[in-house]
Amino acid sequence: LAIPRCSLTALCALQGGDFVKGDGTGRLSIYGSSFPDEAFVLPHFRSGLLSLANSGPDTNGCQFFITCAKCDWLNRKHVVFGQVLGKESMQVVRKIEHVTVDGGNRPRIPVTVTQCGEL
Repeated sequence: LAIPRCSLTALCALQGGDFVKGDGTGRLSIYGSSFPDEAFVLPHFRSGLLSLANSGPDTNGCQFFITCAKCDWLNRKHVVFGQVLGKESMQVVRKIEHVTVDGGNRPRIPVTVTQCGEL
C-alpha cells in the first residue's frame, strides 16, 4: 500500500487509499464510482480503527482512514470496518501521525506502507 499523497489530520486520522487520482478526490472501488453505507454498528471510540472515507451519505469508495484518537463526531457518518492489529502496527501508525504536514494536511515527505498484510 503506497499512500504518498495521503492526508494527515493531527489527533484525528490518517487518510489514504486514493489510487485513482492520488490527490484525495478519487473514489473508484471494486463496486464502481461509489457504494452505499453499510451498518453503522461500531463507534469511533479509540485510535487504530479503519473507516471508510466519504463525502456524504452513500458515497464510499477506495479511500479509508485510520483513527489516531477517539472521534465521536464521525459516528453514523463513516463505517468502521476494521482495526490495526498489534503493538508494532500501532507504532507505525503513531510514527506516521507525527510526520510534518503542509497547510493542506499532506505529508512533507512521502509516506509509504509496505508489507502490511491483507484485509
